Amino acid sequence: MAQVDVQIELDKDGFLSDPGKWDGEVAKYFAMLEKIELTEDHWKVINYVRDYYKKFGDAPMVRAISKATGFTSKQLYELFPAGPLKQAARIGGLPKPAGCQ
Repeated sequence: MAQVDVQIELDKDGFLSDPGKWDGEVAKYFAMLEKIELTEDHWKVINYVRDYYKKFGDAPMVRAISKATGFTSKQLYELFPAGPLKQAARIGGLPKPAGCQ
C-alpha cells in the first residue's frame, strides 16, 4: 500500500472529527488502516454512502446500499469485511453511523 501523508483529527470512535476535512488522501489513509486496497467498487459504495449522508444527514442501511449499487450483501461484506456501512462511512469521512459497534 502507498504511504499517505495526512494530519487529521479523529473522534473517540476513530472517525473523522470534521467531515469537511475529507478528501481522497484521507480516504486512502483510512483504507490503509482498515487494510483495504480501494478499487472502483469500493468507491462506488463510498460515494453512494457520502451522497446519501449529504441528502439525509444519516447513513443508509446496508440493504439500501445493496439496492443502489447493485452489489449483493455478500459482495458488500467482501469489499468491507468489518461491516460495509461502518467501513464505508469511516473511509468516506463520515461520522460513525448509529447502530454500529
